[in-house]
Amino acid sequence: MKITAVRLEMVEVPLAVPIATAIHDIHSLGCALLTLETDQGVRGESYVFTINVLRLKALYEMLKGLEDLVVGCNPHFVEKIWQSIFDEINPIGHKGTGVAALSAIDTACWDIVAKAANLPLYRLFGACRERVPTYASGGLWLSSTPEDCAREADDIVASGFKAVKLRLGSTRIADDVLRVRLVREAIGPDIGLLADANQSFTAKHAIRLGRALEEFDLTWLEEPVAYQDLRGHREVRNALAIPIATGETEYTRYGMRSLIEAGAADILMPDLQRIGGLSEFRRAGALAAAHDIPVSAHLFTEQSLSIAGSLPNCISVEHMPWAAPLLNESMELVDGELVVPNRPGTGFTFNRKAVETYRL
Repeated sequence: MKITAVRLEMVEVPLAVPIATAIHDIHSLGCALLTLETDQGVRGESYVFTINVLRLKALYEMLKGLEDLVVGCNPHFVEKIWQSIFDEINPIGHKGTGVAALSAIDTACWDIVAKAANLPLYRLFGACRERVPTYASGGLWLSSTPEDCAREADDIVASGFKAVKLRLGSTRIADDVLRVRLVREAIGPDIGLLADANQSFTAKHAIRLGRALEEFDLTWLEEPVAYQDLRGHREVRNALAIPIATGETEYTRYGMRSLIEAGAADILMPDLQRIGGLSEFRRAGALAAAHDIPVSAHLFTEQSLSIAGSLPNCISVEHMPWAAPLLNESMELVDGELVVPNRPGTGFTFNRKAVETYRL
């Protein structure tokens, strides 16, 4: 089998309602869609994205620039392809658009390999579960009032989720405490409640806030300080009883290693786009397991299910519906968990009609 062509498309998927975190205002998702075609008719699909389409062309051009390292290759040699691209992008660094493009190519290759074997990818990797815990992450934004967050959280739980994530980032500690208090009261004590500060605090502020939030039994406090402030993460972690989660903004296994060595996190959160694709996610997950640290997949829910279904120390996936309009298949929620699909490959394919609708 050989890869015969690289097809690239750009789309913009508008959000139903604009949202805000402590560091982003988001009204749409700009995606670079990748399809690898082969001489046996098997296709591999994946995507990477930018917020609000900003700098989407840079992702497109980076993927285009790596085409010569992919066409003519046997996709079963996925590790060889990964390493050749990793070596090639060395001059521009192993972060940013280079790694994002590598991630898309790697994921599409694995999609081909599993489809060619007529196996769901998680089983090809070696399955450990058929369902994985998840938390609803598509709501409870900082742009909503505390009262609106409480009402929305109640609706989310009624739809079948057993855990929700709330965004924090107010300048006044009392305001964030109120947000958490109202949501906890709305969902009750048995629903998981996660809080994401989106890197908005200093370590001292995060510690003061965290101590005020300990009574609400948070599953974790996510990115309390700037992602590169490893010392700050360690200080917050050591000061609080609440578990600290971070890692979504780090790149490759080496970024995960830095977090581990710094003692910066209780839970690592690799992001499929930044970690370097499914190959590197598996390596990072194994590295975390060697240090008895759990991981939780950040975004890219559909594709990350293949990791969650095959990585024993993956404790959850983030349920984010942003990419759903582009896909033929839907995620299945059962008793608060997502079913890992038994369809060949990643189990998700692009909806061509939707792609045409959102095409740039």
